[in-house]
Order: sequence, then C-alpha cells, then structure tokens
Amino acid sequence: MRYLTAGESHGKAITAILEGIPANLKISKEDIDRDLARRQGGYGRGGRMKIETDQINILSGIRGGKTLGSPITLQIENNDWENWQDVMAAFGNSGYDQEEITIKKETKIKHVKPKVTKPRPGHADLAGSLKYNQEDIRNILERASARETAMRVAVGAIAKTFLRNFGIEVAGHVLQVGRVALDKELDIDLDEIRERSEDSPLRCVDKEVTQQMIEEIDQCKTEGNSLGGIFEIRTTALPIGLGSHVQWDRKLDARLTAALMSIQAIKGVEVGLGFEAGKRWGSKVHDEIFYEDRFYRKSNNAGGIEGGMSNGEPLVLRAAMKPIPTLYKPLSSIDLESKEEFKASVERSDVTAVPAASVVGEAVVAIELAKVFLEKFGGDSIEEIRTNYENYLAMVRER
Repeated sequence: MRYLTAGESHGKAITAILEGIPANLKISKEDIDRDLARRQGGYGRGGRMKIETDQINILSGIRGGKTLGSPITLQIENNDWENWQDVMAAFGNSGYDQEEITIKKETKIKHVKPKVTKPRPGHADLAGSLKYNQEDIRNILERASARETAMRVAVGAIAKTFLRNFGIEVAGHVLQVGRVALDKELDIDLDEIRERSEDSPLRCVDKEVTQQMIEEIDQCKTEGNSLGGIFEIRTTALPIGLGSHVQWDRKLDARLTAALMSIQAIKGVEVGLGFEAGKRWGSKVHDEIFYEDRFYRKSNNAGGIEGGMSNGEPLVLRAAMKPIPTLYKPLSSIDLESKEEFKASVERSDVTAVPAASVVGEAVVAIELAKVFLEKFGGDSIEEIRTNYENYLAMVRER
C-alpha cells in the first residue's frame, strides 16, 4: 500500500492517489467527510477554516461503494481558488506584471504582492527557497502548508475503514496546550476517549482541563502569540507481530514515529513511556508477561511495541507540536532580495492547531498500520485477507 499527495494551499485542488487497498472494501463518503470536518475544528483555529468546507471527490477506484483493487484517486477542491487564480495560475505571468493583485476574501479586500521575498521564522520559507533556487517564497509555502494534511486525513479515513474490518480502532486526543496539561492517568477505554474528545472543542477528555486550555488560548491570542501542545494516539489491541525486528526500516515503532514526525510542526514523538523510560529503573519499565489462554500484560509501558513489533497490547503514541510560527506580533527576519531586516508578515491567524493535529495523527497512524497489516496478511480482496488473518490468529492461539 502506498500513496502520494499533490497540490498547493491556494491551488485549484489537493489530490492523492492511493494504491494497494484490496478489492471489496466497503467505503463511506460520509466517513471521509466526517474526518475532514474533524480536522477543521478546534478552538483557536483561524479564518481559513471559515472559507474551506472540505468534501471528498472520488475520481477512481471505487464503484457502488466498494473498492475495485485499483488505484483510488481522491480530490478536495479549494473553495478559495477563485480568489487566487491570478496568483496561482499554472501558465502566464501569475500576476507578476502587476504591482499587486487585489483578492476578495469574504467581505474584505486583500492586496497581495505578486512575489513573496520575506521568509517567516519557523516556516519552510528560507530553507526551501534556497534549496530549490526560488525567488518567490510562495513557490515553497504553498506546498509546505498544513493544508496538505487534509488529503492525508482522507487517505487515513480509508485506512481506518480497512482496519475496522479486523477490530482495530484508532483514536486521538489532546493532552496539553501550552502550559495547561492533563496530568492524570487515563483509566478509560478507547470508546470513552473518543466520545469525550469529540465533545470537547479542544479534543481533551477532561472538561475542567478543556476550560483551562481555552483560557490559555484566549490569553495567548490577546498577546498576539501562538501555542503548541501534545496529543496522544491510541488503538485497540493489535495482533502480535506487525512490523519486524530484522531491518531498521521494517520496525513498527520506527515507521509510526516517522509518520507522526512528518506532520507539519511536530517536533517530538514518544512511544509508551517515551522519555520517562530513561528516568526509571528497569523493574519499573518493562511489562511482565503472563498467560491465561493467551499471552498478556498487566501494564503497557512499552506502548504496544517491543523489538520493532506489535506485542498484542494497544498502541500508545504521543507527539509534541511546536507553536504556530505565524504571530500577530511578528518576529524579525531578512528579506531575500534586499537583505534588509523586517518583521515577518502574517499569512495565517490560528493561535493553535493541536486539536486538528491530533486528527491528522490518527490518519497517519492508521495509514502505517494498514500498510504493515497488508504486508503480513496481504491479498487482493478483503475476503482473502480475512482468511489469512484468521489462519494466523489460530496459529498463534495454538502456541
């Protein structure tokens, strides 16, 4: 299973081609659109979310609500495209022959200079412009934008549907925004985590902590600043043996952490205890093994992975997101052309996007799990894969 995304933040559309999904998997457009809407929610989001109401278009690979086994082409149109056609035109001058282009956004008039030469600290602007030898930073920022994650959420929704056929569920929730953190142990199941987080504007399972997070965001916005945070991804128990110990790039934890780190603005990932494991004695880290009709653990400090393989327990992953680098009180930078110092411009107005990032985190984890699942139990149809899976479970039970 593999996929590629394409498209720019203010282009006509973003797209993906997903290959390797088996035939006869039932797909619901409503499920995909629901996850797209979840990604756009969350207290602290900015004006772009008012413009875009993402809906998936399926261009190939699904017929009558079932996959065909052929590549699936997905598309999300950018509703703001009509206001950016002159700037983002594939051919012509893209407005470079004008001093500035007037763009209508909602009821306001925004003047956009044809060429962006001022890199924003914390963005891909400077490194990308130098690497790709671009005079216009817009050629970098349009693709580096987190707008691209909408398509990963759509692909992830299909991966979740696939996993659900085998009893595997994936759910994310927010542990921390800025200085406000959920500091209690979660002794609730995945269904309750999902239910509580869906009821929270910050995808936090605790109502009191949610309110404290809202107050933190409001204070930060008043001061023209931004906030990061930490989210957690959990799953139901996985079958033993997804991933492999035999090569570095086949290890399940390596693949999952790489997927989470690939999300824009993520700066750290933990599995299970994570960094806390480096502070404890071994007897307080490793999960003892027991047997009663099956192998099981009474703790899950490993986060469901040992030796690069799933060990039969639920996955527990956490990711830290840095504060959004676009600030209302902008930081200093240097103009690419003039080399003069300036204060960075405001391109987006989110205060925090941690709740949205948790939804993207669900998607990329589901995608990687679907990949390793298909590698182990592969087949061309959902029925063939189910047979392979059930045979494997029977073999494990007999050990």
